[in-house]
Amino acid sequence: MNSNRMPLPDESGEPSGGEAGAPRAPREPVGLTGRQRLVAGLWPPRITRAQLTVAVLLFVLGLGLAIQVRSTNDDSALRGARQEDLVRILDELDDRNQRLEDEKRRLEAQRTELENSSDRAEEARKQTQQKEQQLGILAGTVAAQGPGITLTIEDSSGAVEPDMLLDAIQELRAAGAEAIQVNEHRVVAGSYFTGAGGDIEVDGNRIGAPYIFKVIGKPQDLEPALNIPGGVVQTLEKEQAIATVVRSEKIIVDSLRPAERPDYARSSAQ
Repeated sequence: MNSNRMPLPDESGEPSGGEAGAPRAPREPVGLTGRQRLVAGLWPPRITRAQLTVAVLLFVLGLGLAIQVRSTNDDSALRGARQEDLVRILDELDDRNQRLEDEKRRLEAQRTELENSSDRAEEARKQTQQKEQQLGILAGTVAAQGPGITLTIEDSSGAVEPDMLLDAIQELRAAGAEAIQVNEHRVVAGSYFTGAGGDIEVDGNRIGAPYIFKVIGKPQDLEPALNIPGGVVQTLEKEQAIATVVRSEKIIVDSLRPAERPDYARSSAQ
């Protein structure tokens, strides 16, 4: 009898022979529809490690996006507010802005006032210093310099009298002299000349020839005032004295008088 027989098919129609222990391919159920076969292929799911890793990463990314969106929504305090609340918030912002603008204008006004006050105070201080200098020059308590003339009177015979020198002082003042010094003595409004020819005193201080007048003022006015016909120069020349007038751009009057405090007069300013 021949022992090479074909294997008989089992109940499923497949041959039942083969090597022992060989794996068999999965068999599809008989009589299933296409949808049922699709479901049977997808379930239970066959997940690989790579697919699991991608799924975890996508989950984490989605969770982060959701948290960020929710945080953004929570930070917006105005989202979902009622119209009345929005109007009230806008009014409060307008009021606050107005208060800040008012405060800004007030501070700017104060700054301007302080600057003006400082400027006025500085200007007043400068004017006070200038006035003090002017009064000091007139009173003889401050040295002065400026354009003017030098009048030199040489009297070798002692014919010059005190009244002649006083006439020269008056002519110079009338011509606009602002500061006068005779020899080493400052001449002011209250100055006086006494004595006789060759022995003359200014405010009680003896002076001798030559008599040198240092005068600050406009040279173009001072010199003609002394040289007018019948004036100071001609009168002195008649007395055999020699009078010389020299213009200069810088005359220094540095002889000072002590500041005297009045005994009875007081300022009437309140």
